Amino acid sequence: MNHLRLFPGRFAAMESRKRARSLKIETVAVHGGDQHDPGHGAIFPPITTATSFVQPNLGEEGRFAYSRCGNPTRNAYETAIADLEGGCWATATASGMAATALALELLRPGQHILVMRGLYGGTHRLFEKVRSFSMNLHFTFLDLNDVKSVCDQIREDTGMIWVETPTNPLLALVDIPRLVEAVAAARQGKGERILICADNTFATAWNQQPLKMGVDIVMLSASKYIGGHSDMTGGALVTADKTLADRLGALAKSVGAIASPFEAYLALRGMKTLAVRMERHCGNAQRLAEFLSQHPQISEVHYPGLPSHPQHSLCKKQMRTGGAVVTVRLKGASSGGETDLDVMKRFFSKLRIWVLAESLGGVESMINHSATMSHGSMTKEQRAEVGVYDTTLRLSVGIEDVTDLIDDLNEALKS
Repeated sequence: MNHLRLFPGRFAAMESRKRARSLKIETVAVHGGDQHDPGHGAIFPPITTATSFVQPNLGEEGRFAYSRCGNPTRNAYETAIADLEGGCWATATASGMAATALALELLRPGQHILVMRGLYGGTHRLFEKVRSFSMNLHFTFLDLNDVKSVCDQIREDTGMIWVETPTNPLLALVDIPRLVEAVAAARQGKGERILICADNTFATAWNQQPLKMGVDIVMLSASKYIGGHSDMTGGALVTADKTLADRLGALAKSVGAIASPFEAYLALRGMKTLAVRMERHCGNAQRLAEFLSQHPQISEVHYPGLPSHPQHSLCKKQMRTGGAVVTVRLKGASSGGETDLDVMKRFFSKLRIWVLAESLGGVESMINHSATMSHGSMTKEQRAEVGVYDTTLRLSVGIEDVTDLIDDLNEALKS
C-alpha cells in the first residue's frame, strides 16, 4: 500500500505536485491536488465546516488547528488549483478582488506598479481609488507589449507588474514570455526583484499557464470558469516559487480573506469539468465571432481567435484557443432623438436565450453591458481611452447549441 495514503498532508501534496507535472491538464482538472478523505474514503472531499480542530496534546498541533489558517475542504481545492496552474502552492480567497488585494500586500507602501492598460474595471478601481490611498501605491497604465516603454518606465521603487491577458473586455493579449525576458534583463543587477502577476481568469489554465511562461503569481477569479455554474464567489493566488508561497501564506493567515468551505467545495466540483466546458465554450465562441464579424449591425468584433485580430499570431502561439469571450460594438443610434442606450435597451428586450447579467464564465450565455457593468466605476472619458463605449457588449459564450445562440442574437440585432 502507498504509505502516502496512510499519512496525508504535506507528503501527499508533494507527491501530487510531481504527479501533476506528468499528466495532461484534462486529467489534472479531475484528479489534481490532495483530494482524498482520510476519514471515510469519500470519492469527493466532504464539506468540513468546523472552525476549530482538536489538538492531540499541548504543543502537538495537528494538521489543522483553526479554519482561517487551514481547512480540509479548502486544502483539497487549493492543492488542486495549484496543480492545475502548474504551481507548488495556492490560497483560495473570498473573491477575485480579495485575491488581487492580497497580492498587493506583498508590496511596501509607496511602491510603483506597471499595469496592462485596458484591464478589468474592478481592478482599476481597486488600484486607483483604494490602494493608491490606503498604501500610497503608484500605478502606471501602459501597453505591456511595448517592452521598451516597459523598461523605460521601471523605477527604483517598481515592485510589481500586473498582467491581464486577455484583457477585459477588449481581449488584448500580452506576450508573456517576451515581457518576462525583457523585465529580467532590465532588472539584472539593479536591486530587488520585480514581481510579475498575471490575471488568468479569462483564459484559465486550460488555455494558457502563465507560471510556466515565467510569471511569479497567477490570480484567478474562481467565480468565473473554475466554478463555472454562476453559483459561487471566490478567487485564488497560485505560485511556483516556494519563497513567495511562504510570504503569501503568512499574509493570507494574517489578512484572513479566505474562501469558505462551501465555496471551496463548489469551486473544486466545478473545476472537475473545466476542460470539457472550456472546449465547448471556446468552440462556440469561435463560431459566434465568425458570424458577428460579418453582421451588418456590428461595427467591431474583438476575438483573438479571428485572423482579423491584431494579435491572432500571438494567440496561436500562447493560447490553445481564442477563449470563451467575444466582445462587440454595435452600431449606435442613427435616428434623431434616440440615444445609444435606447438602442441597447431595445436590443436586450428581444433576447430570449442570452441573459443580461454581471460576471461571466457560467454554462449559460451572458451579455455584459461594459459601460454600466464591468467598467461602470470609470468615467466616460476613461472608458473611451480604453475603447469601451455605450454600445460595447461583452459576450460570455455558454455551452448551449451554438445555432440557437446565433439565431437569438440575430433576431435581437434585427430590432
